[in-house]
Amino acid sequence: MLDPIQSEANQIIKQLETDLEKGNLDQTKYLGKRGLFRKLAQKIKDVPPEKRQQAGKLINQVKKTLETKVRQHLKTPSIPTNSIDLTTPGEKPKVGHLHPISQAIEEISRIFERIGFIRVRYPEVDWDWYVFESLNMPPNHPARDEWETFFVDRPDTTGEIEYDERDPRKRHPSLIGGGKLVLTTHTSNSQVREMERLKKPPIRMINIARCYRRQQDATHTQMFHQFEGLVIDKNITIQDLKGTLNYFAKKFYGPEVKSRIRPFHFRFTEPSFEVDFSCHICGGTGKVNGKKCKLCKSGWHEVGGAGMVHPNVLKAGGIDPDKYTGFAFGWGVERTYTLKPGLNIDDIRQFYGNKVEFLKQF
Repeated sequence: MLDPIQSEANQIIKQLETDLEKGNLDQTKYLGKRGLFRKLAQKIKDVPPEKRQQAGKLINQVKKTLETKVRQHLKTPSIPTNSIDLTTPGEKPKVGHLHPISQAIEEISRIFERIGFIRVRYPEVDWDWYVFESLNMPPNHPARDEWETFFVDRPDTTGEIEYDERDPRKRHPSLIGGGKLVLTTHTSNSQVREMERLKKPPIRMINIARCYRRQQDATHTQMFHQFEGLVIDKNITIQDLKGTLNYFAKKFYGPEVKSRIRPFHFRFTEPSFEVDFSCHICGGTGKVNGKKCKLCKSGWHEVGGAGMVHPNVLKAGGIDPDKYTGFAFGWGVERTYTLKPGLNIDDIRQFYGNKVEFLKQF
């Protein structure tokens, strides 16, 4: 009579081991009041009296084996693959954000789009003609030395065409079969390209792109971003330029910030100006608590250049300077962004140092 009990006990143990491997543990199935072990123990009454003591020992051993296997399984930290513990706290995924310079570019774009500027993109590796010559800087002009240019190592296919100050388009790359290629030193290469694209005013363009110069220090990087604004239409004046600069200053830095322009010289604008914004720390006074402002020292921050588009640049773009006038402005995104209230960043190279601790602050 013990052999059938032993055989059934072995089957119960084997079945438990299979369920444990599959992660299907159900204690009541084996050790509950109506479980398999309970049914096995009830079969003792069918065993002859002289065999019941031996059968009892067998039943007790089976119970210990079942309890031990269940206990060991519960101590194992593994979680069944086919079950979900809904009480376990969830793990939040890591969420990133745009790079601070990308955030600044998006904000600048939105500000100018509200007053009718159209965002465009033009090559960051461009012909020398678009970067310099079409902007009233003929070959060998000393103004080119100010830009610290990266030239692309390729054969110069410029044809033997004499430069004509009265007709800059005679050196257009499409006419001479090529020319020198450079990494754009400024976003102003977009000016003539936009004139060629639209062919006729009105033009209201904002171009934001990477630029490259051979400078590297706390306020310069060899790769940086600029935004270029260009407006061309009939009767455009300096007042229109000044109003646009004031609008940007107030939207980007705050309603109390003002702009000013100072006479300067650029080859592609006439007249030309340097653009300053009032300091948000000292309110444009140059002093904080009776002492000179450490950030600006004068009440103003220089941010970039602007001016009325030079007639030669209009001619290079195929636009009659006797009918149309325009203004242009442009400066670095990084420089503009670091002057925002509360940032106090004194080295723009940090933006490109790839330190997550720094970037997380934005």
